[in-house]
Amino acid sequence: MNDSVYVGNAGRDAALDRGWLLGHFKDASDPRHSEDVEIKWGVHPKGDERAQWVTGEERTALLVLISGRFRVELPGHDVVLKEQGDYVVWGRGVDHSWYAEEESVVLTVRWPSVPGYRVRDAAE
Repeated sequence: MNDSVYVGNAGRDAALDRGWLLGHFKDASDPRHSEDVEIKWGVHPKGDERAQWVTGEERTALLVLISGRFRVELPGHDVVLKEQGDYVVWGRGVDHSWYAEEESVVLTVRWPSVPGYRVRDAAE
């Protein structure tokens, strides 16, 4: 292997960075650093929900259900992902939030990778 190859496990690596595997927030020397795309392996216990709605979205997103039952909340309607492989895509300007109706694993891909969307923990 060399410095431009990274091999890992999504479940283990996701636990290190709030689920995020790839994006602008990784060190520039890390092969997982990208200004173009962000990828998240989200593991959500039943009842987990986004702390606040994302507004003024500047990215396009794809969210794919790996397991569980997961609701994506969009203006005017919700999308419930209930079968493995169900997915939803939304574009720039679409506000959103989410809620795990069951323990769920979801893969999220967002592009481009834009700083400033992190919801801060209560301690921050």
